[in-house]
Amino acid sequence: MSETVLRVLVVDDHPLFREGLGDIIATMPGVEVAAEAADGEQAVAAAREVNPDLVIMDLHMPGVNGVEATRRIVAERPETAVLVLTMLENDESVVSALRAGARGYIVKGSSRAEIARAIDAVAGGDVLLGPTVGPKVLGLFNRGADRGGRIVPFPELTDRELEVLELVAQGLSNGAIATRLHLSEKTIRNSVSTIFTKLGVGSRAELIARARDAGVGQA
Repeated sequence: MSETVLRVLVVDDHPLFREGLGDIIATMPGVEVAAEAADGEQAVAAAREVNPDLVIMDLHMPGVNGVEATRRIVAERPETAVLVLTMLENDESVVSALRAGARGYIVKGSSRAEIARAIDAVAGGDVLLGPTVGPKVLGLFNRGADRGGRIVPFPELTDRELEVLELVAQGLSNGAIATRLHLSEKTIRNSVSTIFTKLGVGSRAELIARARDAGVGQA
């Protein structure tokens, strides 16, 4: 009887990093790289084609980001485990990846041994958070980021501000948002200004990019 092989899809926009992950996987018995992808769109297509057991997913990529790609893959193939391996370790990225269905989250500063252990753990059904990530998730609960039984990205924002941010990230103007929410345009303008301050961004384009990286406005 042949040994069961864990088939991995590696998703990262840097070829050298994908190659490095391939080298790590090559040292692991019973694990193989089934396919590679350089962005989220390719990742979703590759997952449909090769039916991987595990996806190693970067988050910040051109086009469709890793959060949205994770959401699509998990929706289509809930049995596929997703392990996030990224440079991003801010609160909203962690929360958004977990909400999208990722079962593990580690950062690219992790050692080869830590990455191998994470692959084994997540493939085995465990939920794994790296040593720099776990305390962040606990901190979100401790700060009261759990709203109605769910953790939200950008916990520093109020529910109304999150609602406004969602519409900004979808590309709506202040006037269109005011109409949608039945508020004055001045109220929306003030809310957007407050969001700028709380998130430390300097332009609407920067705000939209940060929101979409966190999975906000992707609906």
